[in-house]
Amino acid sequence: MRVAILTISDSVSRGRREDRSGQAIADHCAKRGWTVSSRAVLPDDAGQIAARLIDLADSGNFDLILTTGGTGLGPRDVTPEATMRAAERLVPGLGERMRAAGASANPHAILSRSQGACRGRTLILNLPGSPRGAVESFSVVADVLPHAIEILHGAGHEPGEDSAKT
Repeated sequence: MRVAILTISDSVSRGRREDRSGQAIADHCAKRGWTVSSRAVLPDDAGQIAARLIDLADSGNFDLILTTGGTGLGPRDVTPEATMRAAERLVPGLGERMRAAGASANPHAILSRSQGACRGRTLILNLPGSPRGAVESFSVVADVLPHAIEILHGAGHEPGEDSAKT
């Protein structure tokens, strides 16, 4: 799987903090044998985030774009809105699953606004900004991501095939 990781953080983009979440997610992708071939840090700016998501997805070079940060309730947390701007379709079950699993350990997890979405043949997944939250959220959905990518690439959906199977 070809992966791009975007860390969304004003403080990291200004060099005031280290990108621990992006690194943690990159490490977990590598453990799964996935290739992280792009990493970037952006400020909490919806226009910049949406533009980068569109560029990455439309390049055809990535199956999965993982964002970390900007999913909370703060006034600068705009990653879900930027993702919706870039998205052609939403995948609500991914965010629902991450929140449900997180809430069993931390009741504040239900305040996350993480999204799953598709643009073309690329899946976009928003993860929380804390390294622990990002890894825990990623871990509860990671096993279904390869199947989601296969479906996005047309597996099981040949002309005339019943699409209700998936």
